[in-house]
Amino acid sequence: MPRASRKKSSTNVYHVILRGNNKQDIFFDEKDYKKFLKEIKNTKEKYEYELYAYCLMTNHVHLILYDRKENLSKIMQSLEVTYSAYFSKKYEKIGHLFQNRFLSKPVETSEYLMQVCRYVHKNPVKAGISSIDNYKWSSYKEYINVKEELVSKKMLLSLFANSQKEAIKHFQGFHNDNKENINDEYEYEIITKFTDEEAKIKIMEVLKLENLEEINNFSVKLRNEKIRKLEDIKGISKAQVARVLGTCNRTIERITKK
Repeated sequence: MPRASRKKSSTNVYHVILRGNNKQDIFFDEKDYKKFLKEIKNTKEKYEYELYAYCLMTNHVHLILYDRKENLSKIMQSLEVTYSAYFSKKYEKIGHLFQNRFLSKPVETSEYLMQVCRYVHKNPVKAGISSIDNYKWSSYKEYINVKEELVSKKMLLSLFANSQKEAIKHFQGFHNDNKENINDEYEYEIITKFTDEEAKIKIMEVLKLENLEEINNFSVKLRNEKIRKLEDIKGISKAQVARVLGTCNRTIERITKK
């Protein structure tokens, strides 16, 4: 089955996630993190994109970037190839370092940009490994300091206030508001993407079925209750549920709306 084309952003701004193959670690020491940041700098110079936020975690990377010349695939391919070559040589690794396909999601509004940048910067906090202020491998530190290294700060800071001093103050407050619950909408990058076969297995596990055909023997009411439970499975879309269950998208939409 051919891959679905990536959804294009009307703003050319994307949230991109690059993950280690089978969730393996892609950074082991400080030199690894620095090497990846160096490659980001190189690709910025080559493809002339702007970076609004980043966070390097042990086994995955978050980037928020403005792809003004529509080179997203080339940018990510360059990052993957150059860093993989470095990693393979250093650690004598054979095989793929990264997942076959990076994840990307369009950032269409200013509100979403603010929220998703905060989500990216708070990854170390969510993982329980560092406070947002002390984490070395994210762009948060660039925003609260005057010096600009990799990120283009003007766009995001302008959403908080006109003066840089006031903007930084509000930026910090926005990021450190612990009352804010980050919506699942911003957590798509940690969702496991299922193949249809994997989705079948997961659905049977959640619904406690021996095989999917059993669902056809339920009453309409019970069948619909079971199908609604599938909304809680992150990484399985309604379209995939319909495909796996052998029904149409409209039926699943109708059931889950009730």
